Amino acid sequence: GAEAASKKQHFGDIYNELTPVAFKTRIMDSLDYICDDYTKSEFERCGLVEFCSGVPGGCKFLDLCCCFGNTTMALVHGMSVMDIKANWADDVACKKVAKPRLFAATVTGVDLSANAVAYGQSAGLFDAGIQCDLNKWTPTQKQEMGAVMAEQDVLCATAALVYLELETCDFLFSKFASKQAPGRVIVNFLNPFELEKADQTKALLLKHFDFVGSRATKHRRLSSFEQKNYGGEDWALLEIWTLARRCPSSQAV
Repeated sequence: GAEAASKKQHFGDIYNELTPVAFKTRIMDSLDYICDDYTKSEFERCGLVEFCSGVPGGCKFLDLCCCFGNTTMALVHGMSVMDIKANWADDVACKKVAKPRLFAATVTGVDLSANAVAYGQSAGLFDAGIQCDLNKWTPTQKQEMGAVMAEQDVLCATAALVYLELETCDFLFSKFASKQAPGRVIVNFLNPFELEKADQTKALLLKHFDFVGSRATKHRRLSSFEQKNYGGEDWALLEIWTLARRCPSSQAV
């Protein structure tokens, strides 16, 4: 894990920023970051907009390892990558989300970066924010996070599961799966990073959920550092998976 992780470009300092402007300029602009458009189209293709719109009392939507909330902007607000880049053009423009939500929702953002979570809440992306190192949580944090997961209707985790320990993923998936109501999961896997771990994470998803659909597409360009480490590949590729919670009422007897 550590060796594979060292071959990937790290942007940790970006997450110490108070706003997403550096994320926009250094990742979205510099590396032709495009994946939110594809995640958005897959969310739509697999009927998740209709699903979210149909949840009685409003959809509980959790963005796991949310960063500054660009995936929430794409899925909940229906924003394209160009929309997001315009919204994050500078420290003034980014203060409020430019487009309304597509459906009634309570959105929770979870991330290691306190600044990213705080930004999402201040901009109106997240109704609730949880700052936590999910790999080093205290027993109390684990219990609280489990309780939150068990309430959600949609779990979104885009390209971030690779950073979580498999035990953490298994616990979070099991808690989300425990709710006795329909639910959806949309997750992204990156290639060529941590392929073995991605396979193990997919196995955990299939242990807890029913597979709905998938799509392969582009994520962003590899940095020059990454291109050297991965044999001259130009692009990080993306595999988007959509899954459904197994409800007792829908299971075959």
